[in-house]
Amino acid sequence: MSRAVEIAVPMPVQTYDIDFAGVVSNIVYVRWLEDLRMAMISSEHQLPLMSLLEEGIAPAIVRTEIKYRRPIHLGDEVIGHMWFSKMDRRRATLQAEFRVGGKLAAASVQEGVFIRTTDFRFAPMPQSWRDIYQATLTD
Repeated sequence: MSRAVEIAVPMPVQTYDIDFAGVVSNIVYVRWLEDLRMAMISSEHQLPLMSLLEEGIAPAIVRTEIKYRRPIHLGDEVIGHMWFSKMDRRRATLQAEFRVGGKLAAASVQEGVFIRTTDFRFAPMPQSWRDIYQATLTD
């Protein structure tokens, strides 16, 4: 499986992340996925988001799937991993894992596209992003 532009980031568990059962709420994982995507954009790979926004092109997530494997609790040290597993002219597939002590707690797959902010129609995946994806592919 390819892991292009892979990052690993600590994901602190906050008191407000805990639900009535004493575990991290499902909605927190969606926020963590956003945090991971923003970390990818600002990583050393420098995916140019701001210049694309200025050109009227914005990323959009069109599908999110999360598989919960084991609960995460307050005090757990969570590491979030994210990478591109696929990218073509129209869409990108992002995969993520949340691990505690090296053990998989949750895994996610997201599909993303780019849209034009003027009419919200699909735009091609920016060539700069496809070039970075190709340059960082690992097997």
